[in-house]
Formats: sequence, C-alpha cells, structure tokens
Amino acid sequence: MQQAPLSILVLGGGAAGWLTAAVLAAEHGRTRGGHCDIVLVESPDVPTVGVGEGTWPSMRETLRRIGLSEKRLFAECDAAFKQGSLFSSWRSQSADDRYYHPFSLPHGYFELDLAATAGLENYAYAVTPQAAICDAGLAPKQLATPDYAGVLNYGYHFDAGKFGQCLRDHSVSQLGVRHIQAEVERVEGRDDGTVAALHTRDGQRLAADLFVDCSGSAGLIIDGHLGIPWESKTSVLFNDRALAAQVPHASADAPIASVTRSTARANGWVWDIGLPTRRGMGYVYASDFVDDDAAEADFRSFLAGQVGEAEAQELAVRQLRFAPGHRSVFWQGNCVAVGMAAGFIEPLEASALALIEQSAGLIRDLLPAQTDQMDLAAKRFNRQMLAHWDNIIEFLKLHYVLSTRSDSDYWQAHRQPESIPELLQENLALWRHRPPGRQDFPQAQPLFPPASYRYVLNGMGQPCDFARAPRADQNHDRARALLAEVQKQLASYRQGLPENRQLIAQLISGAPPGARNR
Repeated sequence: MQQAPLSILVLGGGAAGWLTAAVLAAEHGRTRGGHCDIVLVESPDVPTVGVGEGTWPSMRETLRRIGLSEKRLFAECDAAFKQGSLFSSWRSQSADDRYYHPFSLPHGYFELDLAATAGLENYAYAVTPQAAICDAGLAPKQLATPDYAGVLNYGYHFDAGKFGQCLRDHSVSQLGVRHIQAEVERVEGRDDGTVAALHTRDGQRLAADLFVDCSGSAGLIIDGHLGIPWESKTSVLFNDRALAAQVPHASADAPIASVTRSTARANGWVWDIGLPTRRGMGYVYASDFVDDDAAEADFRSFLAGQVGEAEAQELAVRQLRFAPGHRSVFWQGNCVAVGMAAGFIEPLEASALALIEQSAGLIRDLLPAQTDQMDLAAKRFNRQMLAHWDNIIEFLKLHYVLSTRSDSDYWQAHRQPESIPELLQENLALWRHRPPGRQDFPQAQPLFPPASYRYVLNGMGQPCDFARAPRADQNHDRARALLAEVQKQLASYRQGLPENRQLIAQLISGAPPGARNR
C-alpha cells in the first residue's frame, strides 16, 4: 500500500491545465508544505488563442487561494470586472426587450422573496442596486477595497490566452509546478486498466500516480486511451458552432461594460465581452438550423450596427466547432478529465471556466492519501460533477424554453417538450405558483442557485401567482422596507463608486512594473 506523497501529472496547458495545476499545487504542493509533486506537460506547438472569457464570482476565491493578486490579473490578462449578464431580445424579437442576471443576490434573499411585492417587471432593478450600477458604467468596488472584496458581487472578463500564461508563470515561480514542453505520443497502461505513464516524442517516460487530462477536445487519455464514452446533449442544447471576432473599442477611453452582453438572433445569439483593449464578440448557432455562410452574414450584420458596415466586413472571423455534451464519467481509475476533455456546451452564462474551477477544487478536496483509495475519490467526483452538468444544462435550457420568439424554427424547436429535461419541466410547472427554492434541486449546492433562476424567470416574463409561496413572502410591509433599502444603497453607490474603466486603469498603474510590461 503506497503512502503519500503522490505524484500528479497534468496533461495540457491553457486555462484548464494551468488553473488545475495551480489549485492542486497551492494546497498539496511541496512549496506550500504539502507532499505532492506536480508536473504539467504540454505541447510546445499549440498556439495561444486570445479569446475573451467570462468567469463567475467564485474565481475571486480561487485566485485568493492560489495567491494571485487582482492587480497582477488586471495588468497581465487584459482583465475587466464582470457583474453579471445582460440579455437582449431573448424574450421576444424586440430590441427593447432586455433584462439582467446580476451576480449579487436579491436584497433580503435569505429572509423573503421580494417578487410578490416588487412584481416581475424590472425585477433586477428593484431587488439589487447592481443592474442600475451596470447601466451607469460603474465598477463594483473602490480602489481602496482589498483584493477579492467588493460592495457588489463580481467576477472577471479577461483574455483566456493571457490568463493561461499568467497562471503558468505563477504556478512555476511561486507554486513549484514543474513545466515540461514535449509532444505526448503514447499512453502506457497497466493490466488493471490504470495509466502507468506518458511517452513523449523526445523519449521521456513520464510516470505518475494521478493523471489529469486537460488535453482539450482530443481527450488523449480519457478518450484516446481509456475510451470513456461521450454523452451528447444536442437533443437539449442545439448549438454546435460559434464565430469569434476581436472588435476594437470606438476610442481608447470608451466605456467598458461590466456585464457579458448576450443578444438573441433568429438562429442563435451574440456574445459581447468588454476588455480594456478591445471587445471579444461571437455568434453561437446550431448547424442544423442555419448554414455557416448565413450565420456569418448575420454576425457581420450585427457587427455593422456596432462598428459600421465597412469595418464589420474587414474584421477577421474565426469559426469554432464543438459537440455539446460530456463524458459518461470524468474520473476513471487514476485519470480525471478537466475542461474540454471532460465536456463542453455553449458559452451562455460562462460555465466553461466555472466547471474547470469546480473540477480542480474537487480533485484538491478529494485527493486520496493512498492510491488504493483512488476509486472512492473517483466515485464521489463523478457523482458531484454529473449533478453539476445536469444543473448547468437545465439552467441554460431555461433561457430558451421561456422565449416567445417565433421568427425561426430554431426558437420553436427549443420549446418542444421532448427537448426539455424532465426535472426542468416539473420545476416550471411548480414555479407558476411559488418562487424557486433549495428544495427544487437534488444537489446541496447547485452551481446556479435558486436566485439565478428567479432572475431569469422574472426577466423572461414567467408568470407566478404566488399561491404556494412561503408565508413570509406575503409580508409586504417588510418587503417594501427592503426595497426602499435597495434604493438607498443605489444612491450611495452612485456617489462612491468609480467608473469601470477608471478603476481598471488605476489597478493596472498600481501593479508591479514587471507585471505591467508583460
């Protein structure tokens, strides 16, 4: 029976590989007093792609635990604040139809649900100051506010390629992760089905106790060697392609939106992520409903409304293809898949990095002390991650199910009962008479809490008669007092919070010189 230390090998870099390596090294690495040797091997030939990416607020705690300062994040990763998502034209085709899914919980959330008093229209504006703060272009904190803290809840937007490079430098220099650049050509297995080692083109044999497959959609170990099946989710979420473009700001001092903007189109939707140096924009669609040329034409038409016809036609547009779904299991034997090797669905609500965070954190927390306990860790990991995937898929489907758009087969197909998960169908029936609650979700801590469902349900106009709402929700006097407190908070925040771009510039100027020059 082998005792700790354990050796861990992460296959693949990028945000998935380096974030996983950093999370594990910060807790279990030798430089932090742990007993694990952590190695990351990646191909030297994989190009860095600068895609704008959004995170959840959980990334703040992740950065704190690995010891990466916010100032460095902003200076090196072209980062900006994200306070939630703004959805336009999802409920109907109207350009004026918009609603927020802010990161801050509704005021008084743990006391009562304010919807019965506030009403469904402009719900996010009534129950939190955050929607109005985002409209005003203000940041969620002040310069003097400590790292990772804010008066309003927030995550980040950043350049995913630069984020991976920043994590690499931090992991190697501060966390003791050993970095190997080599092309992996072969996986060596054992008779019991576990992985013994990876063999590289230059003749290295890299053995380990635990292998983390972050090799992207190729899944070199989890698929190529172990053959773990892929569970397609195309019957629920149809989108399988995306177009991406880097769009310049109108001017160097143009405001930076602190929300991910999501605008529905006839056959898909457009994302718009504001970074300090540019906007990352993309068009997500389903190849079963629109061909590539028509999708690009619609995307460029949308871009023309943002930057003008001539510039929209000149922008470089890159196509991405993906198969929506995930592995039937994620941890098999002594190999666990993270990132696109584990699964991928459309980027609505920024679930990709959140799932990487969840996976890395679970590996950290479930890491066995002895290799003969690997199967126990795998069993718990698979159970929890499958529940997270189900929760995310149902939450994303919610956005489509509630739409009244009828301008294409794409939107009408999304409302067909056979495409809606059973649990979501049950919940939608119940939520016509009471707000979502913890009792509606089988897992103890769903990635999207009931408050997120409330923001989308109200934003999309789902009716609720509150006939079965908790009695506390009918305390209208208390609810009106809480709603008044929201308006007082808003007035205070308007006075004290800086503009988003202004604070980002101040954070970057206060970063160490080496970070600013990278």
